[in-house]
Amino acid sequence: MTPAMPDPIAKALAQFTAPMQIQLAEIRAMIFDSAARTEGVGALTECLKWGQPAYLTEASRSGSTIRLGALKSVPENCAVFFNCQTTLVEGFRTQFGDVFAFEGNRALILPQDAFPRDALALCLQAALTYHRRKR
Repeated sequence: MTPAMPDPIAKALAQFTAPMQIQLAEIRAMIFDSAARTEGVGALTECLKWGQPAYLTEASRSGSTIRLGALKSVPENCAVFFNCQTTLVEGFRTQFGDVFAFEGNRALILPQDAFPRDALALCLQAALTYHRRKR
C-alpha cells in the first residue's frame, strides 16, 4: 500500500506539469509496491535529496537510492535517477536499451505518455535489492 504523500514530497512534485505529476506519483506508488512485494527490502525512507523525492532502504540496507524528477536536457520527460556509482543504469541499458532513453550512468528517461511499467518495475526492484545482490 502506498503511504500518504508527505507535504515536502507533494510540494516537490507540484513544480512539474500536471501530466508529469501524475506520472511521477504513479512511479512513486510503483516504488512502494515493489518494496512491499520484494522480500528483504522492508520499509522505505521517503525524503528529499537535491530537492527531488528520494526513496532509501535505510532499514534493511538492501538497495540503492532512487530519486524522481526530470533532467534539464529533457525537462518535458520524467526521469528516474539512480546512484551513478552503481552498475544499475549500465545493466538497465543492456536489458532495456530499446525501451528507455538514458542519461549517462544515472537516469532512465521515460516516455511522456505511456511508459513500460513491467520494465520499470524490474528496474525499481533491481535498485531496491542492489546491495543485497552484491553481497
